[in-house]
Amino acid sequence: MKFAKLSIAVAAALSTTLVVPSTSFATEEAIERITVRGDFRSRDIDDVAGSISVLSAHDIENRSAAHLEEALMLAPNVNLASGASRASFLQIRGIGERSQFVDPINPSVGLVIDGINYSGIGAAGTLFDIGQVEVFRGPQSTRFGADAMAGVVYLHSVEPTYAPSGQVEAMWANYNSYAAGVAFGNRVTDNFAVRGSLYSNTSDGFTENTFLERKDTQNIDELTLRLNGVWEVSDDWQLQLTYHRFDIDNGYDAFSLDRTRETLSDTPGRDTLDSHAGRIAATYSGAESFAVQLFASYLTADSEYSYDEDWAFEGIRPGWEYNSFDAYFRERDQLELETRVLSAAPIEFLGYSTDWLAGAYVQQRTQDLNREYTFLSAPFSSSYDSDRTAAYGELQQELSDRLRLTYGVRWERYDNDYADSRGIIASPTASAWGGRASLEYSLAPLQQVYVTVTRGFKAGGVNGEALGRVEDRNLEDHREFLESRATFAPEYLTSAEVGYKVFLPEQSLRLHVNAFYSWRDDMQVNAYVEREGVFVTYTDNASAGKNYGIEAQLDYVPTAALRVFLNLGLLQTEFNDLLLRDGTNLAGRDQAHAPNYQVNLGGEWLLRDNLSLRVEMDARDKFYYSNSHDIQSSSYQLLHARLNYQVQNWEFSLWARNLLNEDYTTRGFFFGNDPRKEYAPENYVQYGEPSRVGVTARYRF
Repeated sequence: MKFAKLSIAVAAALSTTLVVPSTSFATEEAIERITVRGDFRSRDIDDVAGSISVLSAHDIENRSAAHLEEALMLAPNVNLASGASRASFLQIRGIGERSQFVDPINPSVGLVIDGINYSGIGAAGTLFDIGQVEVFRGPQSTRFGADAMAGVVYLHSVEPTYAPSGQVEAMWANYNSYAAGVAFGNRVTDNFAVRGSLYSNTSDGFTENTFLERKDTQNIDELTLRLNGVWEVSDDWQLQLTYHRFDIDNGYDAFSLDRTRETLSDTPGRDTLDSHAGRIAATYSGAESFAVQLFASYLTADSEYSYDEDWAFEGIRPGWEYNSFDAYFRERDQLELETRVLSAAPIEFLGYSTDWLAGAYVQQRTQDLNREYTFLSAPFSSSYDSDRTAAYGELQQELSDRLRLTYGVRWERYDNDYADSRGIIASPTASAWGGRASLEYSLAPLQQVYVTVTRGFKAGGVNGEALGRVEDRNLEDHREFLESRATFAPEYLTSAEVGYKVFLPEQSLRLHVNAFYSWRDDMQVNAYVEREGVFVTYTDNASAGKNYGIEAQLDYVPTAALRVFLNLGLLQTEFNDLLLRDGTNLAGRDQAHAPNYQVNLGGEWLLRDNLSLRVEMDARDKFYYSNSHDIQSSSYQLLHARLNYQVQNWEFSLWARNLLNEDYTTRGFFFGNDPRKEYAPENYVQYGEPSRVGVTARYRF
């Protein structure tokens, strides 16, 4: 009922807002054309048959966003989960992982930066000198494979230019926060241009450790280096070169026994990333009828995720407390090779003008884990080698001057090998397929309706931790059950979507509205078994679920001095059947981290020729933290503001996020951890960002 009432209210608001005045001071340049570059072919966003949000450099800068977690509220039906220094785990339309501990995970939402696959490494989502963030909602397996069942977040750096260009930026904010960055691009030769950026971001964080008398145990210390080059080798060949370096050394001390921003940990943890990545993309365009694209990328990433497990100090209650520290050291090596052939000119197929493409993809990914845990007799180690091969193809046919049909399919096979120091060995292997079909009808120039059906998938895996712990004497009666879940199967997501898009440059208006309905089969969900205080988590395939909702995005410039924008997501999720080990059936309950509504609403005012003000609000409904308990977050509304002053090439900004200092949460657990309360189960939460106030100076050239 709440969902229906909110839908009606939003529809009424839109019908009122979208009355375009006959006289407007807006110019055709007030809302610029947006090109989506993350798909097989670059296309105008208003011509894409799917729900996509594009966050421009202007949007990122006006949010004062240094990381994705500070910007993604601009994208409807996108949520994030913390449990570390950053909200590194993404959910789109209620689907996505929320944490990672012992076992390797298969991401539901992909993260790609300059064509390099960072899925599962959310710490890399820094935003300085990022020209565009594209959020693809719904299955994207045809394009991106098994890491993109629910969607993809694609980051593009600012492109190299053959003329000098760049920026220098400095920022100061409360909580002892400082940032500085420089970006510069220029030609090296007449046919070779480069652009590089270097950015440092530091902060004490938002936690005070009262036991250690420190305010920096949840600190931010992030260094990002990006280099991109374009080399016109000849008239027929072009090379794009990319190198990334991330050096992230953040603290992790987020959870409080008192459920405040004050912690009592005696051994705070770390959340780090030390990575290098490179990519070469070669394009051959010498043939009249086709073009060839060749891609090769390599990524190596070392990370530490550690924390004080008891969240306290020894002696907090003599005789009751335990003292424990848990640390996960991961090494990831990843090689990706891809070949793609695309039509350079349409062909006749079945009597219709047809563009086509075909490709092949290979990925080799190795993930090694070393865990050092207080209650292990020796460090635990595991290795997980995954080989993926895929083939895909797509056709796009012009059925008439106004009607376009696009359909494609991707087949992918994974071969995984798992081994650990407990002697557990497993080799899950399977094949999966995904695809998409869309029909687009042009109502008028820059105005279309579309219907799209997509099918996505993600790979199965191994429950190594559960199998290893089955020898525990307290879990012996769970042996048969856990062994039956040694591995889990792929998950599939099928989605149907209908949408309407209009771009009216003369009225400076863009509106995208869509509705979707998705079916989840063999859902991969977190579950656990417990006996006498011993918990063992594992991944299981629930029977099915459904996710459906509405998304709307409005950008409107009614006068030359005013811009208004709205990003709205309405979402309903449900388990068809999920039987937990304790006999609880979650049939009909909402899925975790799936708020029923999400709103970003704001405006920009040009107060003078060189002075502007941006005010916006983020609102999000409550949501369940987990599938294993019924504790929910609270709904919240956050207010942000930014005052910009420009003089020649300089821009000075005074900004505030969460202006009213609203308390909101990004992760929650339910268990007993406080010896002062005899370990009675409670809801423990990680808080989101408090009120931030800062100033930024930027010089562009």
